Amino acid sequence: MTTPPALPATSFLAQIRHMLDALPPSERRLGEFILDFPGDLASYNASELAALVKVSNATMTRFIRRLGYDSYESARRHAREERSEGSPLFLDALRPGAPEGSIEAHVRLAQQNIASTFSHIAESTVDEIARAITKARSVWFLGYRSNRSFASYLRWQLAQLLPRTQVIPGAGETLGEYAIDMGDKDVLVVFALRRSPAVAAQFASSATAAGAKVLYVTDQLSRTHVNAQWVIRCHSAAPGPLDNHVALMLLCDLLATRVMEQAGAAGRKRLSGVEAAHQAFAELRAEAAPHPPSA
Repeated sequence: MTTPPALPATSFLAQIRHMLDALPPSERRLGEFILDFPGDLASYNASELAALVKVSNATMTRFIRRLGYDSYESARRHAREERSEGSPLFLDALRPGAPEGSIEAHVRLAQQNIASTFSHIAESTVDEIARAITKARSVWFLGYRSNRSFASYLRWQLAQLLPRTQVIPGAGETLGEYAIDMGDKDVLVVFALRRSPAVAAQFASSATAAGAKVLYVTDQLSRTHVNAQWVIRCHSAAPGPLDNHVALMLLCDLLATRVMEQAGAAGRKRLSGVEAAHQAFAELRAEAAPHPPSA
């Protein structure tokens, strides 16, 4: 079996950016096009891409060799590897005439994401997760970058039902301050979609080793190995470079609803108490409009 040639250590796009200003005009035009639509390198063969940019095949060959690849296929393989890492640039291919931003395109992909995600989730698994969350001493929520907002959202939903919930780490804190408290009476929910820092998976595995029950929510392209009791992959394909998180939000809604069912009378009692506190502090009541001055 022939071993493929080693790929350059520098990222594919970083190499183009580094040499762009020094390229001849035709190669620079090719480089600029690829920087705008790198996903097309993974989609087209050399002749197709050259025709799309309106350069010769010879220009394409010189450009690829200047980047340090021995062939177009080597460059395309490197681009595909970077695409699998989740960069939004690689998800935005040039499709002339396609209604990329249409309502129909977004709805269709959202429906596909929901179907693809939930076809792999059993009802018994959702109930098992909800039961563990309801019975836990503490429920911790972890997420970095955009995942932080998902962790905060699910925690906000469940905080109305459960007494000990927290998004970690707090401002100025590190995960080490929480690792010591993880045990077999705790549940950790980790959101790790799209280019999540490796520490999220490391902390999930550490919490599992400490006896905590861990739900690890990631995306369908993630290749990260993690030791967790439950791993759910949410599909997030979208017409453009931004992910569609409809399936993920539906998962959060489903989990919150099942936890409410599992919490039973105790959960309803807490929710009633929260509502009573809202009324006592008038937190959710709009201020009365001022009366107009007397004539």
